Amino acid sequence: MAEMDATLSDTLQRLPMFPLPGVVLFPHALLPLHIFEERYKKMARDLLSSHRHLAVALLQSADQAMAPGRPAVRPVMGVGEVVMAHELPDGRFNLVVRGRARIQLARELTSEEPYRLIAATERLDEPITNPAELGDADQSLRALVGRLAENIPEGGELLRQVVASQPTATELADVLAATLVADVKKRQRLLETRDILRRIELVTAEVIAMTTHVLIPRATN
Repeated sequence: MAEMDATLSDTLQRLPMFPLPGVVLFPHALLPLHIFEERYKKMARDLLSSHRHLAVALLQSADQAMAPGRPAVRPVMGVGEVVMAHELPDGRFNLVVRGRARIQLARELTSEEPYRLIAATERLDEPITNPAELGDADQSLRALVGRLAENIPEGGELLRQVVASQPTATELADVLAATLVADVKKRQRLLETRDILRRIELVTAEVIAMTTHVLIPRATN
């Protein structure tokens, strides 16, 4: 993955953070958000009047979702750009965020804002040492997802479109992780994994498991 542009790099020096239970933001994926707390309505307004970027961090404990103060978050998180925004009459917001990169929490900043601000660094993927192996893994994953799409009663065509619109193995693995992997621990593990081949391997295992789950009931009927 290419390094992020200078503008985004600058925003990482002072970035609003949105801690959430059960939510992981992947690069290249779209994440809808409904903003209703006062502190985050203020954050949304500030974002829309500035660089439109925020970090989405997974809370260490879902029980702390509504807790005041600074509940602990996982230090690896996604940074994304607000690409769609709609403010409701009562001040709530519906946002759509597109993931831009993986980031690593460097430190939390002191601020008078009601929401949290952080400084972060980009979490780069490990260098690719075997392009041919990556290409094979990419093709295999695309073929397996195609088989899954053929065997699910609804959404197969949309899944094929999702795969076709991802030009690289990195984008494919991230978007499929966001689309198909439901377990939040697995999602966070995929976000934290810097080895692209390992990410593809983990996503491939999920696709195989889903396909098996779909096909076995048909075989026994």
